[in-house]
Amino acid sequence: MGRAFEFRRARKEKRWDKMSKAFTKLGREIAISVKQSGPDPASNPRLRVAIQNGKALNMPKDKIESAIKRASSKDEKDFQEVTYEGYGPHGVALLVECASDNPTRTVSNMRVFFSRSGGTLGTAGSLDFMFDRKGVFRLAADGVELEELELDLIDFGAEDIFVEDGEIYIYTSFKDFGAMQKALEERKLNIISSELQRIPNTTTELSAEQEEEILTLIDKIEEDDDVQNVFHNMK
Repeated sequence: MGRAFEFRRARKEKRWDKMSKAFTKLGREIAISVKQSGPDPASNPRLRVAIQNGKALNMPKDKIESAIKRASSKDEKDFQEVTYEGYGPHGVALLVECASDNPTRTVSNMRVFFSRSGGTLGTAGSLDFMFDRKGVFRLAADGVELEELELDLIDFGAEDIFVEDGEIYIYTSFKDFGAMQKALEERKLNIISSELQRIPNTTTELSAEQEEEILTLIDKIEEDDDVQNVFHNMK
């Protein structure tokens, strides 16, 4: 059928694979939140956030409900949240957040990823000081007066609010994440997603070839089913 068909098929397969991995990550987040605080979103803020983020990724409703049901079962495996820290090539700091039912397997995989790339896996807490943990919220901007919203949300920990590509971004400290989520829900604003990110305090500038090495390593790490998020300090 020709190269054009093969190219389109390859792009579709890559997109489907990426979507499947995103659903797997959301499924684990749902499982952890249900195990911690129960299956009722009304009384489980973390589960509400997970469901909200699932909708933002177009995760089908039946998949979300199925994940909640599985997590409610006593037979469902428990996932442990673990963060691995290390240096990749060219001194780039990497923090890898995982949700694993077998941390021994996961840490072994992380060591392989880092060592094969010429990097080094560090000890827990060794690089955490290089990143600030921030809450990041995305809202639909339609019908929202930005200046009024900013004044309204300062008391709930809003540190920065701006509009980009038709969406409102709100940044908070880690400790204010829950308060901001609640404030946005109470105001019935259209929340697209809510997440915790690790923002580097300083960044490392690399050449284009060096950047490609780091991005290749990150891609390999993200292919691991236990990996939820990868953060780096590459400029």
